[in-house]
Amino acid sequence: MSAQAVLFDVPGPKARARNRIYSVLSLLLIASGLAAIYLGFNRTLVMVSSPGDLTNTAIWAVNPSGQWAADRWAPFIDPSTWTNYVLPGLMNTLTAALIASVLAVLFGLVFGIGRLSDHWWIRIPAGAVVEFFRGIPLLMLIFFTMAIPIVMNQVFGLPPAQFQVTALAAVVTGLTLYNGSVLAEVFRAGINAVPKGQTEAAQSIGMTKTQTMWTILIPQAVTSMMPAIVAQLVVLLKDSALGYIIAFPELLRNFTLVATRENNVIPAAIVCAIIYIVINLSLSRLAIWLERRNARRGKPSAKATAAGGAPVAVNGAAATPTGDEAAGAAPSEPRNEPLPDTEERDGRDDDGTDGDGSQKS
Repeated sequence: MSAQAVLFDVPGPKARARNRIYSVLSLLLIASGLAAIYLGFNRTLVMVSSPGDLTNTAIWAVNPSGQWAADRWAPFIDPSTWTNYVLPGLMNTLTAALIASVLAVLFGLVFGIGRLSDHWWIRIPAGAVVEFFRGIPLLMLIFFTMAIPIVMNQVFGLPPAQFQVTALAAVVTGLTLYNGSVLAEVFRAGINAVPKGQTEAAQSIGMTKTQTMWTILIPQAVTSMMPAIVAQLVVLLKDSALGYIIAFPELLRNFTLVATRENNVIPAAIVCAIIYIVINLSLSRLAIWLERRNARRGKPSAKATAAGGAPVAVNGAAATPTGDEAAGAAPSEPRNEPLPDTEERDGRDDDGTDGDGSQKS
C-alpha cells in the first residue's frame, strides 16, 4: 500500500462529481466578487438592476470618473510623485524597520537568555518583561511612547518642549519592545532545542555555563531558528505602517497623501501593496536561502565502495585512493577464511559420519 493511499482516500465517482461541482461554484463566487469590485470602483455597479444587464458592454467599459481611468494612474508616471512621496516614505519605512530589527534582535537575545538563567532574580523579571510587552498591542506601545513627555511633565514637572519624542523614536520603540519580546521566545525555544548532550560535553571539558551558552548553544540556536527570526522581521516591517497613526511619514502615509490629492485611492493602494509585497518577498527569499545554506553546511559527502573495498565516484565526485592503491599496488583480493566450526568438522556430514557412512574415530 502506497503512502498516498494511507494518507488520502481516492475519491469515488460521486465524490469526484461533488468536487467538480464545488470547484465550479467556488470559481463562480470568486468571479462574482472580482466583478463586483471592478464595477463598484468603476462606478457602474449602480447600472446593474438585473443579471441581463451584465451583458451590456457599456457597464464594463472604463468609466472616466471611476478609479480605473487612465488619469487616476497618471500620477505614478510623474517622477515628482516618486521623489516627493514614494521614495521618502520608503526610506523612512526601511530606516525604522532596520533600526527596530537590530534592537529587537538584541532585546530578544538578552531577555531570551535571561529567561534561561539559574538565578531567579534574573529569570523572573526577564519573563515578566517579555510577557508584559507581548500582551500589549503594538499600537498602544507607540501611543504610550508618544505620551512620555506628558508623563514627564505631570510627574517631574519638566516642560514638554524640553523633552520631546519624535515619531521615528516612538515607532522604533514600539516595534522593538513588541517584536523583541516575540524574538525572546524564539531564541529561548532555539536554545532549548539544542541536544542536552552538547551542554554536558561542554561541561565535561571544564567550560562554564557562560562559555557554553555563547560558544555552543547560541550559534546553533540562531542557525536553526533563522527562518523564524526572518519571518518575525517581515512582520516588523509590515507593522511599521502603524506609524501612520502618529503622522510618521512612512510609505503608507505618503501614499495616503497622494490618494487624497489625486483622488485615486485604488491605484495608490495597489501600487503601495506591490511595493510591500516585493520587499516582503525579498526577505522571505532571504530566509529560504539562509535555511538551505545552513542545511548544506557540515553535510558529509557520500562515499561508496566497490566489492573489493576500492572507493568509487559518487555524483560525479572522484574517489580518493587509499593505502596500497596510492602507492601503485593492486588492491588485495578478499580472503575467504573458513569458520572455526568447519575446521573441527573437517570431512564430516551433519550426523558426524564420513561421506561413506562409517563413524570416524
